[in-house]
Amino acid sequence: MNFENEFGYNVIQYTLVSHVLTLGYAVMAAGLVYFLLTMSGIAPRYRLASVLSAVVMISAFFELWVLSQRWSEAFAWNGSAFVNTDTLFSNGYRYMNWSIDVPVLLIQLLVVLGVTGRRFHRTWALFVAAGLAMIYTGYAGQFYEVDRSLPFWIWGLVSTVFFLFLLALVARLIFGNLGRLPRAARGPARSVWWLILVSWMLYPGAYLMPAMWESADGVVARQITYTLADITSKVIYGVLIGVIARKVSAAENCQAAIEEDVAQPRGGLTSATSS
Repeated sequence: MNFENEFGYNVIQYTLVSHVLTLGYAVMAAGLVYFLLTMSGIAPRYRLASVLSAVVMISAFFELWVLSQRWSEAFAWNGSAFVNTDTLFSNGYRYMNWSIDVPVLLIQLLVVLGVTGRRFHRTWALFVAAGLAMIYTGYAGQFYEVDRSLPFWIWGLVSTVFFLFLLALVARLIFGNLGRLPRAARGPARSVWWLILVSWMLYPGAYLMPAMWESADGVVARQITYTLADITSKVIYGVLIGVIARKVSAAENCQAAIEEDVAQPRGGLTSATSS
C-alpha cells in the first residue's frame, strides 16, 4: 500500500492530480522537441549535453505517462468519490526514472564546464555512486510511508546524507570552474546552481508529505510538488545547460553558436532601409 491509495478523492482532487501528471509528460515531450531542434547551434564537443537532455526527456516522458495511466486505473468513481480499485498507484516509478536521469543530468554539467580526462571520470563516478545511493535509499524508505515506521525515517535520513553530499559536489564543481568559462556563461552557470538547490529541495518535501499532510489534499500537494520538481530540474535545467553550451561555443568561435547568440531583426524597418 502507498500513501496515495489510502484515500478517496472528490472530483477536484482527482482531476488536479490527473491534469498535473498530464502536464508533466506533455512538458517532457515539448522539451524533447526543443533540445533536438536547438542542438545544431552548439559546437560538436558540447552537443552531447543536448543529446543527454533529449535522453532525459524520453525517460521522464514515459515515467510520467505510466504514472498518469496508473492513476486513472487505480481509482474509479462510485457515485460520490473516486475510490481505490485493485490497481496500485506507486511513486516507485519515479525512483526508477531518477536512477536514469540523475547521473545523466550531472554528466551534462561536466560536459558544458569542460571537465575532461581523469578528473571527468573521477567526478562522474562520485556523481553516479552518490546519486544512485540517494535514490535507492529513498526508494527503500517510501515502502514504509503509510505507517511512517522507523525504516521510513532511517532510510530518509541516509538518503539525505547523500543528497547533501551531491549538493556540495555540484557547488564545488560549478564555482570551482566559473573562472574557466567565458564571462557570458558565468551567469547561467550560477543560475544552474540555484535552480538545482531550489528544485532538488522539493523532493525531500514530497517524500515527507505523508508525515506532514495526511489527507487527500496532501496527496494532491505531493503530486504537484513532485511534478514541479521534475519540470524544473530537468527541462529548465536542460535549457540553462544549453545556454551555457552556446555561450561557450560562441566564445570558441563556433559560427553556428555565434549566429544563434546574436539578436536578429524580427521584421519592420531599420534605419538602413527606412531611408
